[in-house]
Amino acid sequence: MASLSAVRGVFAQRNARIFYSGSLVCWTGSWVQRIATDWLAWQLTHSVLWVAVIAFCNLVPSVVISPIAGAVADRMDRVHLTMASQFVAAGQAAILATMVLTGTIRIEFMAVLTFCNGAAETFAQPARQCIVPGLVPRQFLPGAVALNSLTYNLARFIGPAISGAMIAAWGVVPSIVLNCFAFLYASFTMPMLDLDPAIRRSQRSTGSVLHDAIEGVRYVARHKGIGPIMLFAATMGMFLRSVPEMLPPYVEDLFGRGAEGLATMASAMGCAALIGGSYVAIRGRLQGLTRVALLCGLGLAFATACFAATHYFSFGVVCIAAMGMATTMHGISIQTLLQSSCSPSMVGRVLSLWGMITRAAPAMGALVYGVASEVVGLQIPVLIGATLCLAMWFRTWRRRATIAAALEGA
Repeated sequence: MASLSAVRGVFAQRNARIFYSGSLVCWTGSWVQRIATDWLAWQLTHSVLWVAVIAFCNLVPSVVISPIAGAVADRMDRVHLTMASQFVAAGQAAILATMVLTGTIRIEFMAVLTFCNGAAETFAQPARQCIVPGLVPRQFLPGAVALNSLTYNLARFIGPAISGAMIAAWGVVPSIVLNCFAFLYASFTMPMLDLDPAIRRSQRSTGSVLHDAIEGVRYVARHKGIGPIMLFAATMGMFLRSVPEMLPPYVEDLFGRGAEGLATMASAMGCAALIGGSYVAIRGRLQGLTRVALLCGLGLAFATACFAATHYFSFGVVCIAAMGMATTMHGISIQTLLQSSCSPSMVGRVLSLWGMITRAAPAMGALVYGVASEVVGLQIPVLIGATLCLAMWFRTWRRRATIAAALEGA
């Protein structure tokens, strides 16, 4: 992990400054649009199921595409792949904004465009992550890995705050347009990076893309640390991380608040996430990180259950903040363990599968909760999901010594 001196060392590198500025801008834009599209879906339909479907469409491409995207990132120019993916994301934002302005928007069109955006981000994720080791000298790599996650969580804090204020003042269109320009900026900064050719393109594989993707899945499944920690993260993602992905129905139905309440909750979650991520980033050692990841999963389960069970807005804000902090600490810890323990030849594929978990699992959970809420309401499905996660946590906690040895001793 990173110390404060390592973080300062990262920012001293020109490549890192260019890369993280682009990351911060595009991820902030992505969060701005995500809040706006959730709110637009709720305004168009007032259906929890449709809000869940939109979240599902944004995240579900990871299920099919992530293993392939990882194999592609391990064999082609990662700068070009990132640029192409980001141009697609900018294009879908431009189309969506135009349809809203012209009054031709329909929830079905939103679902298709959101799916396209999710597919683009699925290809961009492993390509960007594989570039990180080439940004800095090796002694600063832990700081670069930590800052990659912290940049995302800073955007997670800034984006919802900006989007909530913009929606309340001008509606959803400015938020979507902002995302379009954010991805264009990130794309145009990529050619400015001065990277080693080995970082831009990994050693060319002799097998097919499908063969490489299958090999990546087999590698993860056979690894004594990576396989179990990914299964644990997938369970947490499906039943717990899916709740913030469909936040507008909870804000309005559970707490009786509008766009301002949405902005408050989303910003509280992002601010707490930033604090938690900063702690993990400056913790200073790899040892004990498996324990941190597991305990944060436990905290996330309890915070989510409390959030679903209450109707008090102030307590709900505290719970969503705890969820943001636990989610970020859990995610940064696992991602660092993965990058420290996996084979260099497998890094793109392992990180693409990690991206699939962080995106597809919440999408599946959102869809399940959306369907179930039409029958039994918002609260009961989440409480059942939190109970299932507690059972998975107990199972994984009993195996923590074996998992830690495989991940932290690598």
